Amino acid sequence: MKKKGLKITIAGILIVVMAGFTFNQLRTTLKDDTNPEAIESSLSNEEQEAIAEQERIEAEKEREEQLRLEAEEKAKAEAEAAALEKKLADIEKNSYYIGKSGAKVWDAPTIDAVEVVVLDEKTPVYVSEYLKNEAGEIIKMQIKTDIDSEVVMGYIEADSVLKSLSDFIVRPIEDVDYSAIQKNESFESNPKIDVKGVYVTGHSARGERLQELYDLIDETELNAMVIDVKDDNGYLLFHSESAEKFNPEANNHVYIDDMETFIKDMKDRGIYLIARIVTFKSPIYAKTNIDRAIVYKDSGSLYSDADGLIWASPHDRILWEYNVGIAIEAAKYGFNEIQFDYVRYPAIGNKSRMNYRNEQEESHTATIQSFLKYAYAELTPYEVYVAADVFGWAASALDDVGIGQQWEGISNVVDYMCPMMYPSHYGPNNFGLSVPDAFPYETIDRSLKDAFKRDSNLETPGMIRPWIQDFTAPWVAGYIRYGVPEVKAQIDALKANGINEYLVWNAGNRYSKNAFIEE
Repeated sequence: MKKKGLKITIAGILIVVMAGFTFNQLRTTLKDDTNPEAIESSLSNEEQEAIAEQERIEAEKEREEQLRLEAEEKAKAEAEAAALEKKLADIEKNSYYIGKSGAKVWDAPTIDAVEVVVLDEKTPVYVSEYLKNEAGEIIKMQIKTDIDSEVVMGYIEADSVLKSLSDFIVRPIEDVDYSAIQKNESFESNPKIDVKGVYVTGHSARGERLQELYDLIDETELNAMVIDVKDDNGYLLFHSESAEKFNPEANNHVYIDDMETFIKDMKDRGIYLIARIVTFKSPIYAKTNIDRAIVYKDSGSLYSDADGLIWASPHDRILWEYNVGIAIEAAKYGFNEIQFDYVRYPAIGNKSRMNYRNEQEESHTATIQSFLKYAYAELTPYEVYVAADVFGWAASALDDVGIGQQWEGISNVVDYMCPMMYPSHYGPNNFGLSVPDAFPYETIDRSLKDAFKRDSNLETPGMIRPWIQDFTAPWVAGYIRYGVPEVKAQIDALKANGINEYLVWNAGNRYSKNAFIEE
């Protein structure tokens, strides 16, 4: 039996179109037994052209509508971005901090005003109105807690505020950057954790001691290892392409041949890996690049420290590239964090005798900071964190300790500050303690409090993760033997100050196991 045909005329099509139907929509209204192809083939050329033209018109309308919507969305996004930019500019322009003497807040700008509250130093405030005298000078400020607050706190004297937290730094260094810097919050592929780690030499990493260290981590709260990737002698953990390019002799002494297996074993055990890179005390590099090493002005001979190890110049940008190249390789292997040690100048009493190769005429701290900023930018794409080891005394000294380690200058540009707060490293009567080495809890506690004060001078300080002492220091007059109680005392001091992370140093990698077992 033949299917019934359907006669469609141009007039009929126009009626359908005027009713809001396209040809395709018309197809869907037909009965199931209607053959759309047959309908289409039964149309004349004129009718098919009419349908095609109408569909083109409708497609154009749809495209125009889509473009309109996209333009509206773009305009909305641009308006929101502009509003946000203006708001951020307003916040920057009108935000202050209460100065060193604090500030009284009054309910009115007049002489008979009533005191509302007294704000402590470093309290952030937003100025919603500036009151000027006849000479056009700002004398009072109307303040709120922030730009979005609808409540006015009151009025303060204009000279009671400072513009930046860095204005509180007692001895700022002219060429050092203290401004807010974008930091890595936490990488999804490498989330931040509370690190409790031990130091591991290259010898231990490849020897029998490694199994002992695995057992130590398995049986305690420890969860991380700080492994020498470039050690004090300039020896490397692995064969390095960066060394091949800049310092080939360093590849003549590597500790691990099969890095893939080495890292897999660590990762399978859930160990957080920190690559320790001894940065500017770089003997192999310095010996082969004497023109870029620290030398004595009079003789041109290489400078070496008390250990007899030679220092390269922190000003040497090629050395920067060498060290960061090794760090990138470590990141590619799977290290979670890069820790730059000896990221400083050697401690030299008479600096005038030395040629530091300072062609840039930078301050010591600016040089160290610039290196760390360079390293941070280069390493961020590999989703690793950047840490710097500094002397514990850097948190207490107002200057750069003579080695380029001014606390604020370094904390401002790294993810983690790792001050070496070993009690044995503080001198007699530091913190009011006759022999700090004999007071492990008190030394850590007081050093940390100084570190917190220094970080309060910055918008974007690094997180504090101290090194603590698990060794005895017989060279210190009045020293005590260190074991479980002394190590626990340091950890207790950290916890009492809200610090739940630490790194433990013992040059021989022998640790007081019971100090790391939670009771």
